[in-house]
Amino acid sequence: MALVGLEELRAARERIAGVAVRTPLVPAPWAADGERRLWLKPENLQPTGAFKTRGAYNRLAALTEDERSRGVVAQSSGNHAQAVAYAAQLLGIKAVIVMPDTSPAVKIEATRSFGAEVVVVTPEQRDILPGELAERHGYVWVPPYDDPFIIAGQGTVGLEIADDAPAELDTVLVPVSGGGLISGTAAALKLTRPGVRVIGVEPELAADAQASLRAGERISWPVADTYRTIADGLRTPSVGVLPYEHLTAYVDDIVTVTEDEIRATVALLARRGRIVAEPSGAVAPAAYFHRAAETGGRAVAAVVSGGNIEPALLAELLAG
Repeated sequence: MALVGLEELRAARERIAGVAVRTPLVPAPWAADGERRLWLKPENLQPTGAFKTRGAYNRLAALTEDERSRGVVAQSSGNHAQAVAYAAQLLGIKAVIVMPDTSPAVKIEATRSFGAEVVVVTPEQRDILPGELAERHGYVWVPPYDDPFIIAGQGTVGLEIADDAPAELDTVLVPVSGGGLISGTAAALKLTRPGVRVIGVEPELAADAQASLRAGERISWPVADTYRTIADGLRTPSVGVLPYEHLTAYVDDIVTVTEDEIRATVALLARRGRIVAEPSGAVAPAAYFHRAAETGGRAVAAVVSGGNIEPALLAELLAG
């Protein structure tokens, strides 16, 4: 199975230019701990509030005219949903999005606002119905992570970090769910700055990717287990087939963080960093603050993958 290379990553960067935001790498001097320093990559600044804009637009922009005329279908708890809907709106493509009934209302509403047809199902049906709809209606299925165009689009995060980070950067922390973001980011970094360590971060209640990396094979967790975490964007029960190949080739380790640590980091990022992060977007910075012994590094970058958080939940976490 071919891994995404620099040619695909650079092509993706050209394809998404002017649509996805080239987010800055922001120093966080307030987070310094002795000799350790932190930079944040705020993907919450993307047009749809998360990094998913990159991969979705790269995938849809590469469709043939025939494929565009058929429309697309995708499944997502929210961020891929919004990204596909937004990209489809820009490109004039019909989009049908399957979302679990546990998705935050703010994500469902945002997806509909971009003109997509939203089908709400149980979590168990989320990954089954898209295939059925594609077969029934001829839609092109746009998976959230198990696709080379998706991986290459997300990997532009890594290209930007490689370009913008100081020479002393030694560690990059990236959240993991299905594995598209960490696959592309790790490939980009290892192919341009091979000395940099790439470490994935998961909620301990949805640590299937860590289990897979440690076991040397893809491990799947029950949906009932992964849906316990507050990080709704990281509840995928198993890392994708193609992402798993990238993990084993390029990722140095995967660590986990607790629910309390995720909650505390959402509040900390808002108060000290002036960054609105959803729980899924806070897991990588949480590892910097709470897993220093496991992650190591003196010059660390952490990807804040998204900021689509329910206002009530943000208020609750800030009050806590």
